[in-house]
Order: sequence, then C-alpha cells, then structure tokens
Amino acid sequence: MDIHGTGERGETEAQRIDRNWIELLQELRIVQTGGQVLTGFLLVVPFQDRFADISGGARALYLVILALTLASTVILLAPVMIHRAVFRSHRKDRVLRLSAALARAGLTILSVAMVGLVGLIFTLVAGAGWGGVAAALMAALVAVMLFALPLSVRRRTATNPYV
Repeated sequence: MDIHGTGERGETEAQRIDRNWIELLQELRIVQTGGQVLTGFLLVVPFQDRFADISGGARALYLVILALTLASTVILLAPVMIHRAVFRSHRKDRVLRLSAALARAGLTILSVAMVGLVGLIFTLVAGAGWGGVAAALMAALVAVMLFALPLSVRRRTATNPYV
C-alpha cells in the first residue's frame, strides 16, 4: 500500500474486492454454463431406450455422476445467492472469500463427475478396461490442468510477478 491507501494497481481495498468479485463472477459464468449443459444431458439419459440395457453397476455410477453434477451446479450457483442475500450490507469481502472457496469446491466436484462420466461412457462403448484407462487419463488431465498447473503458476508469480 502507498500513502494514499492504494495497492500496486492504484486501487483501494474496496476497489480490489470489487474487481476480484467481478473476475470471480466471470469465471463462474463460464463454469456454470458447462456444468449446467452436462447436468441437462445427464438428466435425459435415463429416458433413452438403451438405458434399460446397462448393468446395475453402470446405473449406480450414473447416479453418482448425476448427483455430483447436481451438487456442483448448486455449489457454483451459491455465490450469486449469497451475494443477493447480503447485498449492500458491506460484507463483500466475506462474500468474496466464501464464494472463492465455493468455486473451488464446485470445480473439484464437477471435475470428479467428468472423470466418472468419461469412465462410464468408455465402459459402455468399449468395455471396462478402456473405461478404466479413459477415467485414469481424464483424472491425470484434471490433476494437471486444474491443480498442478495453477499451483505452478502461483509459485512462479510469487517469486517473479512478471513470469
């Protein structure tokens, strides 16, 4: 902070919180759309003729995946409802912290659902062996892209903000 109470971007604490809130909302808009499309797809699957032919294990996995996508949808929508509930109460800093945590939780749950869905689809189309391979590859991709890469970027920018 400089003598005017502004950070290195030249913004006040309130401006920083507002900027971070807007950035979080933009991120949530993207993720919510994808999650909602996936959930919508999963909601119609049981009404397809071939659904009756899948095994009990595949049905159980389907229900777990559906529950995960529904849970992630609710969790990713929660920040908007929380913001509405405390609108103009001067608690945006708390809303921002809670919403960021909810976004991480929602993304994690949605990622687990995607891994399960890839495994289920490959199992139904190509067999259990391929389903396991596809789920493992998807889990590795999720681990790298959603966890390892952001952590690496965070570590590098902490030591050199221009990297």
